[in-house]
Amino acid sequence: MSISSWETVLVLPVSPQRDHIRGPVDAPVTLVEYGDYECPFCAAAHDVVAAVQSEVGDDLRYVFRNFPLTTVHAHAFQAAEAAEAAGAQGAFWPMHDLLFADQERLAIPDLLARARALKLDLARFEDDLAVHRHAPRIQEDFMSGVRSGVSGTPTFFVNGIRHDGGFDYPTLLAAVRKAG
Repeated sequence: MSISSWETVLVLPVSPQRDHIRGPVDAPVTLVEYGDYECPFCAAAHDVVAAVQSEVGDDLRYVFRNFPLTTVHAHAFQAAEAAEAAGAQGAFWPMHDLLFADQERLAIPDLLARARALKLDLARFEDDLAVHRHAPRIQEDFMSGVRSGVSGTPTFFVNGIRHDGGFDYPTLLAAVRKAG
């Protein structure tokens, strides 16, 4: 009897033209996370990823893609929209960090307060949220995750291969180092 085996791979390749990237675009290791701003596990992973980035330095590029689990997280989609609206003004990563810093406050007034704190063009930010300007991007991220085998958050890919281990610091660091 033969047994089939396969690796779950990232179907949408990382692109500096579409993805939010932290770290050098040509780093030897790429860590992609599909995440949800209201997911408590993603908040824990946020700190772990920051620690891994600090340890690995320029050998790692980190990509965050939206995977809002709207059936369990009522504010996840609008938080993703806020991150993308901030990104349209060059402030994706500062908004990303603020969203994970206080997941209990993701209602529209809270998102506007964060935009104000980041000194974003508030009228543009509000309009982006009101007309759901970045919803297609979020849906594209989500569907690329589904096609890549993502079913929950956080889900990580290391150099295009799904990381099925834990996302605690030692495990994620070991996976990144092994890929390098």
